[in-house]
Amino acid sequence: MIKLGHIALDSTKVKANASRHKAMSYGRMKQEEKRLQQEIDQLLSSAESIDEQEDQRYGAERRGDELPDELARRKERLARIQEAKKALEAEAKAAAQQAQTRPGVRQGSAVVPKQREGEDAKNQDKPEGGRKAKSVPDVPADNKQYNFTDPQSRIMKVSNKGWDQCVSAQAAVDSSNQIIVACDVTDQANGKQQFEPMLEKAQENVGKDRNIKAASADSSYYSESNVEYAQEEKIDAYIATGKIKHTDAVPVCPCGRMPKNLTAKQKMARKLRTKKGRETYSKRKSIVEPVFGQIKRVRGFIQFSLRGLAKMRGEWAIVCLTHNLLKLFRVRYAIAA
Repeated sequence: MIKLGHIALDSTKVKANASRHKAMSYGRMKQEEKRLQQEIDQLLSSAESIDEQEDQRYGAERRGDELPDELARRKERLARIQEAKKALEAEAKAAAQQAQTRPGVRQGSAVVPKQREGEDAKNQDKPEGGRKAKSVPDVPADNKQYNFTDPQSRIMKVSNKGWDQCVSAQAAVDSSNQIIVACDVTDQANGKQQFEPMLEKAQENVGKDRNIKAASADSSYYSESNVEYAQEEKIDAYIATGKIKHTDAVPVCPCGRMPKNLTAKQKMARKLRTKKGRETYSKRKSIVEPVFGQIKRVRGFIQFSLRGLAKMRGEWAIVCLTHNLLKLFRVRYAIAA
């Protein structure tokens, strides 16, 4: 049932087992930390005053060891907020340290240059041409979110539904019978980091004796490194370089040979405008998107029951497994009939 002639990659946002109202931004955490600390100080001051009065009335040896409910509640809330702040700060520092090794990334006022062969040392401190490198701060932005119910889920934009607490469920689907050959769950709304690992999982699952011939994905998966990976693995890749509305006409591919001075993105865009490119990429929607429709609309899987990426990966794997079993059952039933 699997031919590997065309693998389509896509992702769908699936609601996590957490409410978006349980998420708090880093900026709000700083405000709440100050407010709760002030309230705790006031309550402690009031408690000390009451304690002195009770000591005078009943004696110093008689007192309760338990905190008042309102004070205990605020202390618990403050501790959780401080823990969430530390998690966001550690995540931001790790991202900044990882970015230091990437070429063309600005760290504060410094730029990590991309080493280019044949250039002298005085030119190595200049970023490569293109857009100005963005700085990677080691402190979380004030709008960075943290969910107290499931910290590994994220606020994501859901089609026609605004924003919700979700994760991104990935699937690589074979064109022959809509069999899912690889799946994963990630907290990244963008699929740029998933193209290579998803194809590697697909190749591992089907075995090394058969190779993936072609792969397609939408614009959220495009990056030059993904195109280079596909070329190295001899996979005929069709990755959209930008979003095109359904009402917009696809530009006609210019005639003649492809100029040598085109960038990787321009080459891919031109490839998708050819007759073969349009026909191949147009099949992507009919390969992978019906699978998500069958899982979410027909079978009703619209929210995870488990929390944490590891458990959600297991749950999504079971969903994809049962999808493949249904496909196998229907094919065998059709053959028998």
